[in-house]
Amino acid sequence: MIQKSNGSSRRILTYPAVHPCDSISAITLLNSLIDLGREICSYRSKFFSTNKRNARETFRQITNLLLFLEEIRNATSDPPDQLILSLSELHLTFQKFRYLLEDCTRDGARAWMLVNSDRVANQFRIVIRAMATGLDVFPLSVVDVSNEAKELVELIIRQGRKANFESDPDDKRAVKDLMRILNCFEGGSSPDPVEIKRILDHLGIKKWSDCNKEVKFLDSETEIEYANGENKRELELLSSLMGFMSYCRGVIFDSVDIHSQHLNGQCNTGESLKGINGDDLKCPISLEMMSDPVTLSTGHTYDRCSILKWFKSGNATCPKTGEKLRTTELVPNHVVKGMIKQFCAENGVVFAESTRKHHRDNSRTAMAGSLAGEGATKMLAAFLVNKLVNGSVEEMNRSAFEIRVLTKTSIFNRSCLVESGAVPHLLKLLLSKDSIAQENAIAALLNLSKHSKSKGVIVEINGLDSILHVLTKGLKMEAQQHAAATLFYLASVEENRVLIGENPEAIPGLVQLIKNGNDNCKRNALVAIFGLLSHPGNHWRVLAAGVVPLLLNLLKDSEREDLVTDSVAVLATLAEKVDGSVAILRRGALQMLVGILSSSTSRTGKEYCVSLLLALCVNGGLDVVARLVKNPSLMGSLYSQLSEGSSRASKKASALIRILHEFSERSSAASVTRSPVLPRERFVHVW
Repeated sequence: MIQKSNGSSRRILTYPAVHPCDSISAITLLNSLIDLGREICSYRSKFFSTNKRNARETFRQITNLLLFLEEIRNATSDPPDQLILSLSELHLTFQKFRYLLEDCTRDGARAWMLVNSDRVANQFRIVIRAMATGLDVFPLSVVDVSNEAKELVELIIRQGRKANFESDPDDKRAVKDLMRILNCFEGGSSPDPVEIKRILDHLGIKKWSDCNKEVKFLDSETEIEYANGENKRELELLSSLMGFMSYCRGVIFDSVDIHSQHLNGQCNTGESLKGINGDDLKCPISLEMMSDPVTLSTGHTYDRCSILKWFKSGNATCPKTGEKLRTTELVPNHVVKGMIKQFCAENGVVFAESTRKHHRDNSRTAMAGSLAGEGATKMLAAFLVNKLVNGSVEEMNRSAFEIRVLTKTSIFNRSCLVESGAVPHLLKLLLSKDSIAQENAIAALLNLSKHSKSKGVIVEINGLDSILHVLTKGLKMEAQQHAAATLFYLASVEENRVLIGENPEAIPGLVQLIKNGNDNCKRNALVAIFGLLSHPGNHWRVLAAGVVPLLLNLLKDSEREDLVTDSVAVLATLAEKVDGSVAILRRGALQMLVGILSSSTSRTGKEYCVSLLLALCVNGGLDVVARLVKNPSLMGSLYSQLSEGSSRASKKASALIRILHEFSERSSAASVTRSPVLPRERFVHVW
């Protein structure tokens, strides 16, 4: 009967209470109500940063009501059905109380609850009066309880109607102080640190990790609010609070209270993913990792683009169950999305945001959402850069870490740090003998390299040499991994692709990382090489570095789908030229590539595999075609791409099928020599 609430899946300050079903018995409802009341009272031991008095009054009223309900249960094992209406209303009210108390004690939401303290106080008033109304219709005459119990109910009703639930005076003072600080940010003046600490003490925010939780919560609320209709006032307030909390995190707290200073600012992130593998997070339709998971009315979750295609095809059922849908409404599944992001981060997989969301996030984070948020971020950026220039070794490392965290997702934050001159000083820190400082600096530069202006700044001040130093001689594998990813982003500019390719350490360094690095290093090196191959002049350099045998070995040994896909992508690009095809064919890769095409669960991987096989046929000649024709499983895999693959995969599969069919027909007619099957014949010995 009681549904355990999940604070991470329910949006804060929403109360999705469910009315008990009509067929429920009075005793079941009574037992459930008592259990729910006890759960509400268990919140008494938790920390309330706001609305303390209202919470205390709620606990007092619920405790009194529990005495009455328990007396009813002790008096009879079969309460009369006349109680069901009143008990149902009370159950609905108790659910709302639980949600309200859950929000008041929620970690990370304290600043948001503070600025909404009046709204929360009003909700306490509404719910306590709803409880009084539910008791008002309670048929006291049909229950065998003491007169004292009945008088207690009447007292609860009177107090519930008269109770004046208002914000605590301390909350009002804290809100007033907070608004004064936000005005300072908006006006470009530095706030009083003493006043800031007073607000943080009121909220119980005592360390860096507490502050970080607040920033993460506010960011997720901003994302939801932006997606749900862009309530301008709410968005401005969220942005201002994010700016305030980010400033506190970087300026007020001197140390980071986590064991290892990783990008997400958390420890033991894998605990929540125990027992979950990548297949659990894939769309049942596309079999790809979901980028925008949404849930149907049946409770099953799909990637938004896949389920929309399903509906557009005329289907009005749930793909997994076949159940006819009452509604095609799609509910964003933020819990699953968070798990996917965490899984990708821990396994070195790039989280592929949907195009729709990517554009939305770009517009959301390209500019500050408020003047106060903008002012706070600019002040924080200036503070951090000053620490990079004038601070101690420890302060420089701390500053690099804070920049690393600050620039993870926000385009505006990156812009502020670039404008404040962070890039040159981070580049200097790459030569540090401190492995953590080097890692934080290169991770920060990785984030900044996603900003268009910083790409130019890095190259202009010869920062490429420092990044390559970390790539080849980094003190930690993680630093080398970030250096490879930084090269990938720098290579998005054509001029940079030329410069990186011409540097004698760049491509060999990436190839060595594929050979000796961990899986995350391999993946970042692969995508960097893939980007560099967009410049034709880098083609021979990649081949000369010996990447082909490494990638073929990787295809044989790796169980990670993303590494297989990226390896095939690089090979397909190399095979577009004759020398690349020859290098691949001389390693006897045909049979293995056909096997990957049939076994891969990645649509992208299958597409690159088809492209690779087509290029090998075109550049390798009739000997290659003859070998492929003899493979019984190939044609089925190609035909499946015609219906299941992307439009590009379908076209390439169609072209390859045509080549194979024409060869078969001419071979059976004993006329292979009459006219060439391919645009030009090349003969490469394949074994």
